[in-house]
Amino acid sequence: MSEAVTVVEPRVDAGPTFEEYVAARSAALWRSAWLLTGDRHKAEDLVQTALMKCWGRWSRIAPEAVETYVRKTMVTTYTDWWRRRWNGELPTGELPETAAAPVDGGIRRDVLVALAALPRGQRAVVVLRFFDDLTEAQTAAALGISVGTVKSQTSRALRTLRTSGLLEDTHD
Repeated sequence: MSEAVTVVEPRVDAGPTFEEYVAARSAALWRSAWLLTGDRHKAEDLVQTALMKCWGRWSRIAPEAVETYVRKTMVTTYTDWWRRRWNGELPTGELPETAAAPVDGGIRRDVLVALAALPRGQRAVVVLRFFDDLTEAQTAAALGISVGTVKSQTSRALRTLRTSGLLEDTHD
């Protein structure tokens, strides 16, 4: 009986390997997830879940679409959690060890309060446009919506933030 030989074809594309992508982009993905969820641990869960979903499909994702694909997966996962009212944590009688206090907690708190005042779709658009510095077209692609919807959601979000006093109006 002859031994079976497994032939692994090399990736033909010039895109990053999954490991390279995670090493290079995990901090930026976590930041976006934190801004979406408002919670450090949920952000970690969101990034891990989104990356896990992408890992099995990695070889089929076009190199130029990797960032958009991962971000769309992350936003879709976040939306699914909200729709299902998913809470991956169970109450416990014992508190875990406490983390170090954030350096600029006041700014972080203000950002989270401002983002929490927005509906989830507007929050996703604001995070991708202003914190991740994506263009309108990139944001639309990541969320699976039109550029016009990105523009209207951005406008509504900024109006909400201005009228609530959470965002200073710079158009004097």
